[in-house]
Amino acid sequence: MQTEDPGMTPNPSTAALQKEHKQLKERVQWLENMLHHVPAMVFTADQRNSQVSWCNAYMETFTGYTLTEMHTLGLEFFRQFIHPDDFEITRTAQESFQNNKNIFGGVTRVRPRGQRDWRWLVGLTIPFSHDEKGEVKDVICAFLDLTMAIDTHTQLADAMSEVLRRQNESLLHKLTFREKDVLALAVKGLNNKEIAQQLNLSRHTVETHRKNIRLKLKVRNTTELVTIARKIGFQ
Repeated sequence: MQTEDPGMTPNPSTAALQKEHKQLKERVQWLENMLHHVPAMVFTADQRNSQVSWCNAYMETFTGYTLTEMHTLGLEFFRQFIHPDDFEITRTAQESFQNNKNIFGGVTRVRPRGQRDWRWLVGLTIPFSHDEKGEVKDVICAFLDLTMAIDTHTQLADAMSEVLRRQNESLLHKLTFREKDVLALAVKGLNNKEIAQQLNLSRHTVETHRKNIRLKLKVRNTTELVTIARKIGFQ
């Protein structure tokens, strides 16, 4: 008569394995169902060619495109969906991940297929998978329609103000102390000669400072410079 080796762990029964498999399958189905019902567009895309590889049902409903259409169109899908003035964001996002950024967030305008009006979305994108070189291969994105935030007008306005305040502070940190001095006087309406006299600098030095300020703040002329300076806090 054979006896079981007390040092060996008995294999789980077939019934137990089947039960575990069923529970796992139900869990996966539940998670997938939840993703399809999330009131936001969730999708994964190839970082290199912007092809959508998967999306939830909400995204298909919102955009008016099927997953197959999005995948086939590739970058052209985003070109048709995103406002022309905001389309450059897609390239900026790609470059940010090439530079090892861990998250990219922003606001953009989109227009669902067959509709006339543009809608504002806020979204976040993070790396989802990497290739053998460690470079980002796929990204996962989530976008929410800001027009849905209709029950919290005050909080939405406060949130946008806070975001702008932080962005303005970030811009301010890019300037040197001397550039801040030059900017403060420029906002008050002083020309380069007058600024040079006030700060005891040469006119050429002031012109160089103003050029560097424009480059750092990404403005093209004095009008844009004064506008953004006032947003930062210069009066």
